[in-house]
Amino acid sequence: MIYLLHGNNFNKVRGKLRQIVNSQMKKKPDAAHFRISEDNWSEGRLEEFTSSQGLFITRFLIVLDGLLLLPESGEVVLSKLEEISLSPNIFIFVEGEMPKELIKRVSKYVERVQEFSDAKKTKSTVKEFNVFTLTDALGARDRKRLWILFQRGLREGIEPEEMHRLFFWQVKAMIAARGSKGASEAGLNPFVYRKSLGFARNFTKDELNKLSSDLVRLYHDTRRGILDFDIALERFVLGI
Repeated sequence: MIYLLHGNNFNKVRGKLRQIVNSQMKKKPDAAHFRISEDNWSEGRLEEFTSSQGLFITRFLIVLDGLLLLPESGEVVLSKLEEISLSPNIFIFVEGEMPKELIKRVSKYVERVQEFSDAKKTKSTVKEFNVFTLTDALGARDRKRLWILFQRGLREGIEPEEMHRLFFWQVKAMIAARGSKGASEAGLNPFVYRKSLGFARNFTKDELNKLSSDLVRLYHDTRRGILDFDIALERFVLGI
């Protein structure tokens, strides 16, 4: 089974994702929940989830986060849509704005398609929270602004796990930009490369590696129940 959630309203797309995941986990409390994104993508991992089912787990719930629009993963995923649709597992595709032809191509294999998009807003309209202001504040090493945005994100309903994913992505991008001679070598698009390279100058190499290690450890400790996610992430923010 495949769900497709897409659109330019990030908060509504992520809110619907949380709703579906929570609903499915209540129905199948013994199911295992996984997320595949640009950070941990591999064709082999997708094939493993498509064909397998846990021995003691009734099914897997797999979120494919932003993979359809990425050049390195998009065509691979599209070529396996029929196979994915026949899998005993549940797959949720989460994307931003998608071209109409791509939506049409995916829809024939999808159980449910939901779009969450806003029309262009007038200047007097209050802007919705832009999650990428968080990564900009982190890159700028602006602790006060990052903490304010972190608190606002929580009020706007952004899950700590989502903010953690964004922080980890930005730290990885800074490490990649700092250690390469260009966007292609870093595996980043030119805009992200230039921005991340500028941000990387606000940290030493050791500091960036420590941020990465801290985020990995934070994630695993919260999964083990050692730490509370939002409290641990706030401490990370205050330690920037």
